[in-house]
Amino acid sequence: MDEALLRSLTPGVLGILVRRGADFAAAEDAVQEALVEAVRLWPADEPRDPKGWLVTVAWRKFLDTTRADAARRRREDRVDEEPAPGPTPSADDTLQLYFLCAHPSLTPSSAVALTLRAVGGLTTRQIARAYLVPEATMAQRISRAKRTVSGVRFDRPGDVATVLRVLYLVFNEGYSGDVDLAAEAIRLTRQLAAATDHPEVSGLLALMLLHHARRAARTAPDGSLVPLAEQDRGRWDTGAIAEGVEILQAALARDRLGEFQAQAAVAALHADARTAEETDWVQIVEWYDELARLTDSPVVRLNRAVAVGEADGPRGGLAALAELDDTLPRHTAVAAYLHERAGDLNTAARLYAEAARQAPNLAERDHLTRQAARLNTSGRR
Repeated sequence: MDEALLRSLTPGVLGILVRRGADFAAAEDAVQEALVEAVRLWPADEPRDPKGWLVTVAWRKFLDTTRADAARRRREDRVDEEPAPGPTPSADDTLQLYFLCAHPSLTPSSAVALTLRAVGGLTTRQIARAYLVPEATMAQRISRAKRTVSGVRFDRPGDVATVLRVLYLVFNEGYSGDVDLAAEAIRLTRQLAAATDHPEVSGLLALMLLHHARRAARTAPDGSLVPLAEQDRGRWDTGAIAEGVEILQAALARDRLGEFQAQAAVAALHADARTAEETDWVQIVEWYDELARLTDSPVVRLNRAVAVGEADGPRGGLAALAELDDTLPRHTAVAAYLHERAGDLNTAARLYAEAARQAPNLAERDHLTRQAARLNTSGRR
């Protein structure tokens, strides 16, 4: 069973059902039931036209759940409109679905959560981690969003800002999580940039390209994480870097600064440095100051503390870190790094071990565990 194929077909099938008049919640349920049928039947007899098969089965599931008398009459009318046998025309409805999920009846945070779950394919746990909230809280938020849009006509799509937030979180999960969605997020953002004259769309596309350019160097052959300072910069994609910088410069020239442009500026400064030692940390701190002003995000302030530690020395970084909530994710890992830079190896080793226990994924946990072991070994010499 090709699970990747099923994931790639799901947005298009969902889009067809919505366009044919199904409300979003019922359409999503029907598609999920069709996917269950596919998992059960395809290993023995995979159809020649998988998308057409899914459309047909999902549409029938939707009709079968329409039980009221009036709904039954509508179902009988729609039976004649079922997709005809044969190949289904290829169409990419994914970006349209992103806009439909960002419906004005939803708050931005609920719209983002619903889209990540229904269209982006992320689990509730992954979405909760991105939002720094408990999984149960996120599950309730997604359920409320589904109830809100149930029966709503999707004739008023949401705004660009909400769609950008979704694409940003999808890219982040694809870049560092269990499901590879980064390339898909870049593809959709390219589509949005071609259709929308919005400097933040360009800023987000530049940010994605600049981060994605480093992806090949982020892991060693054994799968372990390679910190930015230790990466082989010869493995960075110079074409993607050049494109990202060009897009960013054009966006900044419009003098309508937003958070994605500012983040891309930080990424561009990293990409511009031929070695880690040549990184312009002073400028990076200035861009983080802009980001903090734009977003008031604790994650931005955490990253700023690292940059201050590089620009002004580890004691300055620790002072900036002391102003933040120590329950913030990755706070302990940053503290460990800054204490190591300051020469307090015992404290750093203890904090690395503590950070490993808090790590959100296996690769990060293993990296932090190795850091703690390295310092503990050097301390015994």
